[in-house]
Amino acid sequence: MEDFLLGAYFVSLCVLFAFGLHGLVMIYYYHKTQKIVHKDPPVSTEELPLVTIQLPFYNELYVVDRLVEAVCAIEYPKDRLEIQLLDDSTDETVELSKKLAERFQLEGFDIKHIHRTNRQGYKAGALKEGLAVARGEYIAIFDADFVPHPDFLMKTVPYFADPEVGMVQTRWEHLNEEYSFLTRAQALALDGHFVIEQQIRHKAGFFINFNGTGGVWRKATIVDAGNWHSDTLAEDLDLSYRAQLNGWRFVFLNDVTSPAELPADINSLKTQQFRWTKGAVETAKKLLPTVWRSKLSLKHKLECTVHLTSNIVFPFIMMVAFLNVPIVIIKNEVGGYDAFFSMMSIFVLASISTFLFYTYAQRAIHLDWQRRLLLFPVFMAGSMGLAVNNTRAVFEALIGRKTEFKRTPKYKIEANGDDWRKKRYVQKNISWIVFVELALAAYFVFGIFTSISYLEIAAIPFQLMFLIGFGTVGTLSLRHALGR
Repeated sequence: MEDFLLGAYFVSLCVLFAFGLHGLVMIYYYHKTQKIVHKDPPVSTEELPLVTIQLPFYNELYVVDRLVEAVCAIEYPKDRLEIQLLDDSTDETVELSKKLAERFQLEGFDIKHIHRTNRQGYKAGALKEGLAVARGEYIAIFDADFVPHPDFLMKTVPYFADPEVGMVQTRWEHLNEEYSFLTRAQALALDGHFVIEQQIRHKAGFFINFNGTGGVWRKATIVDAGNWHSDTLAEDLDLSYRAQLNGWRFVFLNDVTSPAELPADINSLKTQQFRWTKGAVETAKKLLPTVWRSKLSLKHKLECTVHLTSNIVFPFIMMVAFLNVPIVIIKNEVGGYDAFFSMMSIFVLASISTFLFYTYAQRAIHLDWQRRLLLFPVFMAGSMGLAVNNTRAVFEALIGRKTEFKRTPKYKIEANGDDWRKKRYVQKNISWIVFVELALAAYFVFGIFTSISYLEIAAIPFQLMFLIGFGTVGTLSLRHALGR
């Protein structure tokens, strides 16, 4: 039994170590590509192309007006702009969005309200139906929680002068980053993805992905890649890979941003994380065989594999968490494993790699990056705390269980005094996952006392992070479901 537990623990740590060290690969390419800068696209003397802006949404009573008003404030000739309100709503959002369309039609905008009553294909289905009647040569997409800058199109569309460019993605910035520890931790994670992963993959020539919003597609690229598919929960990642496998080139603009609202309550965040995690694994199952059959180089295939499968770490986080306490007991009660435990210290490098990854991201875009990095332990604990939720997503994807596309509700939370607790769409249901999270928190209280009794001081910081992570996520899930 001891051999089995130690073997499972070692394999889990190896998986986490491998994905953790990938952060060092990104940092290597960060330095290697640092001198590569975007060449400004040539200024065209021709007439600006026709652009369709698609706004897919479902029951977004609090933010749809903010979205439409921001889109209609984009600086672009009205006669070269089409706006589609792709409305799958079932509540008062339908009437509100209709009135918004009518209001801006009177101001001379070509804005159409397209309401579906079946939600077939969810977001992918709405985008596909809108694309079938879109007049634009290029398709910009914004989710309901976004507030695009007025110069968005003038900073993105010129890159399509290169006929090989199929999509241009901008970096997300955060309207309510300072609202709470929860939103600050999310901002830290997203900055890492955009500033390091997206930017470096783009500069190094690896595949990047459309992030579902805040980007512009060439319509011909979408059609050539087979259009939007709804067989995964990550329709954006799926289409991105199919397009790049067909030879289209993607552009990421780190210096062009699209502001968005971060989820203010933990249950909305868990819904979002579940969808992103499950969708990525579904896409990996669907497209990795095609990637490995393609003519891409070995390093490109390996990078694609890491990109598509990174969420597989969550079950191994759970395994390491659960086995951590028995390992402490085995170390002190069973002899003959000294060499094994001496070797365990090497796995600390993965934590150092992760810290460096987020340090580089914060330094690149924030003057007060040192202050922001003080949140890193909270971010790490929160990532561990979400492992139960995301592990469920991984297993559902692996066994092929299909679930509906659950959107992340937004409440127009921008200033610190804004309150979401009494608004509609707050998730009141308490999942069984919450009780697993709280049980794991209690488990690590026992684990910390066990480590203290054996004077295993080195184990306590990791157990403390698991305790804080599972305890905080579980407690907040209960409190937020109760509107507190």
